Amino acid sequence: MALVKGLKCRECGRPFENAPIHVCEYCFGPLEITYDYDEIKRRISREVIASRPPNMWRYRELLPIDGDPTVGQEVGFTPLFRADRLGKALGLKNLYIKNDAVNHPTLSFKDRVVGVALSKAKEFGFTTVACASTGNLANSVAANAARAGLEAYVFMPADLEQGKIIGTRIYGAHLIGISGNYDDVNRLCSEIAGKYGWAFVNINIRPYYAEGSKSFGYELVEQMGWKLPDEIVVPMAGGSLITKIHKSFEEMIRVGLIRGPVGTRFHGAQGSGCAPIVAAVKARMDFFKPVKDPKTVAKSLAIGNPADGYYAIRQIRSSGGWAEDPTDEEIVEGMKLLARTEGVFTETAGGVTIGALKRLAAEHRIDPDATVVACITGNGLKTLEAITAHSRVMEYPVIPAKLEAFDAYFASSRAA
Repeated sequence: MALVKGLKCRECGRPFENAPIHVCEYCFGPLEITYDYDEIKRRISREVIASRPPNMWRYRELLPIDGDPTVGQEVGFTPLFRADRLGKALGLKNLYIKNDAVNHPTLSFKDRVVGVALSKAKEFGFTTVACASTGNLANSVAANAARAGLEAYVFMPADLEQGKIIGTRIYGAHLIGISGNYDDVNRLCSEIAGKYGWAFVNINIRPYYAEGSKSFGYELVEQMGWKLPDEIVVPMAGGSLITKIHKSFEEMIRVGLIRGPVGTRFHGAQGSGCAPIVAAVKARMDFFKPVKDPKTVAKSLAIGNPADGYYAIRQIRSSGGWAEDPTDEEIVEGMKLLARTEGVFTETAGGVTIGALKRLAAEHRIDPDATVVACITGNGLKTLEAITAHSRVMEYPVIPAKLEAFDAYFASSRAA
């Protein structure tokens, strides 16, 4: 029996058959996957999940593919660890880090969504895949397509970080830089998808692609001993991740893996130069105002017109959470703070998460005794420019290879 029933419009509720489509033809609302939860509940249990390999597919009944996964079989089950030193610095007694900066194969949470999207694209019979990206998605599509034997086209703003450009080109994908911001890239890709009939993972395959983010939440709950956190801080670009983590919590309750209701408070994070969702939350508005000229060091989050922004706003507000938008300086300081306290080198999006967490703690919007999870979604090796441009990390002493030279350095450093 098929576990995926089809698609449904998030606005008008009209049902659609499984197909590479993402917009309702009646009201133009976004489509999402529907499942046979009664059948899933009969098939899945904590014991069944525990018997499977430690990857995202241990929750495969809740992911939208019909057969076995053909792409991304090693993705997921990244570390969740207690961050005592960072927690002490921020005044939080029960802080945890969920670290997707070490995800396989391209060191970001995008490997989750791409694993699902390309597996589904192959089920639909596509041989060419593509994406619009701010960097991490480009890396993941290129790498996973190469392993799957699929041709890949990647479109991104031409001014992205060198690490993300190299991390796409190395896999042999067709990389096309676009003069403009991500929203310009996305508009162009919508036209290309219609004309060329490729599987654009975040356009016509988007309903399936977005479901991959749920695995982040499933793992988090299992790793916490089948419990929900009290508070969670999530970086936001298009706004999908924060909504899908919530959906994962609801689904685990629905199929009997944990008890409900979902009491977690969701907090969102964006960089101050491109924070349409945060601005709406702070203004207590239901809709966001698009940012036409994003300017933030966190380029991976620089989406001025977030596709799931409305739903992210609603999720944050309904949970009793809040949102913050750290400055570029706070983002870099957040990257450094996480590295120096917990030994994790995150990219700028992670700096946004830690910068927002620091503000939330200082403003007493997070209970210092609560169980708090901070979501780290990408690796710092991808955004070295942010560190070199905003800190003195490249400055260090050079001395002769003589003991007396070190003695002199050591004495002067201790005196300082």
